[in-house]
Amino acid sequence: MAVAVVAPSSRDAHFESAVRQLRVGVQAMAAWVRQTEGEALGEGLIQIREAGIDPLEAVFATGVRRFDKSGEYKADGALSLTAWLRWKCKLSGGAAMERVEVARQLEKLPQTEAAFAKGDVGYQHVAVLAHAAEHVGAAAVRKEEGKLLQTAQTMDPGQFTTVAKNFEHRVDAAGALAEANRAYERRYFHISEPKDGVVRLDGVLDAEGGATLRTALQPFMKPVKDDARNYGQRSVDALMELCRQGSGSRRDGAGPRPQLIIRAGLDTLAGIKGAPAGELEGGGTVPAETVQRYACDSAVSRITGQAELEHELNHASRTLPASTRRALEARDRHCVFPGCTRPLSWCDGHHLVWWTRGGATALPNLAMLCRPHHRMVHEEGWSLARARDEWRAEPPGKIAIRRLTRRE
Repeated sequence: MAVAVVAPSSRDAHFESAVRQLRVGVQAMAAWVRQTEGEALGEGLIQIREAGIDPLEAVFATGVRRFDKSGEYKADGALSLTAWLRWKCKLSGGAAMERVEVARQLEKLPQTEAAFAKGDVGYQHVAVLAHAAEHVGAAAVRKEEGKLLQTAQTMDPGQFTTVAKNFEHRVDAAGALAEANRAYERRYFHISEPKDGVVRLDGVLDAEGGATLRTALQPFMKPVKDDARNYGQRSVDALMELCRQGSGSRRDGAGPRPQLIIRAGLDTLAGIKGAPAGELEGGGTVPAETVQRYACDSAVSRITGQAELEHELNHASRTLPASTRRALEARDRHCVFPGCTRPLSWCDGHHLVWWTRGGATALPNLAMLCRPHHRMVHEEGWSLARARDEWRAEPPGKIAIRRLTRRE
C-alpha cells in the first residue's frame, strides 16, 4: 500500500529551524556558564536576561496577544487563554493571568512594547506598567509613558513599583484608595493548633500592616556573633522577642513607639487632587487618606530643608500631646464608635475635623477610636459626630470602587 508523505509547509520548516537555533543557543550558553567564573559569569547572567529571557518574553507577549485574538485555545478545550497557558505552557495561574494582561496592554503602549523588545526594560518593569494601565487606563499611561520608561531603566522593579503606584494615585486617587481598601479586606492571620511540636502561622497583610510589622521586628533582626540562624529563624525569634517585650510605648504617646515612617508632602496631607501617595519607608505606598489617619495621632516632623532625617525625627512633635491624650481617655473610656467597646490600648485619638484640615487638637474635636474604626472613618468614608452625649456614625453615601473594566 502506498504511503502518502506530506511535505512540511515552508512556515513549519521556518518554525522548526527557529526552534533548533533557539535550542542550540541555550545549550551553548549553558556550556559557557558551566565553565566560567568570576566577573565574566556575572556579565553572562546580565546578557542571559537582556539578550535572551526578556526579549523572548516580549516575543511571547506578542504571540499571546495574537493567539488570544484568534481564539484557537478553545480548540484544545480550554475555557480561557489563562487556563490554556497554565496547561500547555506550565505556568501558575497568577503567572498566566499576568502574561495575558501584559500582552493585552502592550498593544496600547507602543513605547513600552518597543523598549521591551530592545531589552531596555525587563519583563517585571513591563508588568508594573501593564498593571498601571489596567488600573487607570492605557491613555493615562501613554501621556507619561516616556518618563516612566526612563525611570524604569534606572530602578529595580520593586523601586519602580513605588513610582508607578504614585503615578496611579496622582491620576486616580479614588481608585488607588479603593484598591488599598480591597487589600485591607483580604488581610488575615491564622495560628494553627500545635502538631508534631510545631505551630504553623499563615497570613496576608496589606502594605501598611506589612510595613508596621517589618519596622517593629527590625531592632531584633540583627545577627549576633557566630550566628548560625538563617533569615527565617531570625524573623521568628524577632517576633517572639517583640511579643515578650511589647513596644515599650505608653498609650498617651509619651513613651517610645516603633517608628513607621511615611513620607508625604503637604498636598497629600491636605488631600489635594493629583497629589502623590504616601511612601512607606522600606517600600510600598499608602493612599492620602491613610496618611491623614496617621496624622491624627502620631509624631509629625516637618522637613523644609535638607536636614538629617534622624535629627528631624528626634525633634518631631506629637499631634496629640500626652496630657490631652490622658484627658481624652478619661472622658471616652473606650472606642466611641456606636456598639464598640474595644479598650483604650486599641485606640487612637481621632480629630472630628481632621487635623490635616485644620481641626483643633482640643477635647471637643477629639474622639477615641479603635484602629479598625479609625480606618473606616478615614479610608472608607464613614462620618462620626457627637450629638449631645451620644456618638453617631453614618456610612458613606457612595464608596469609591475601582472600575475593573479596561479603560482607553
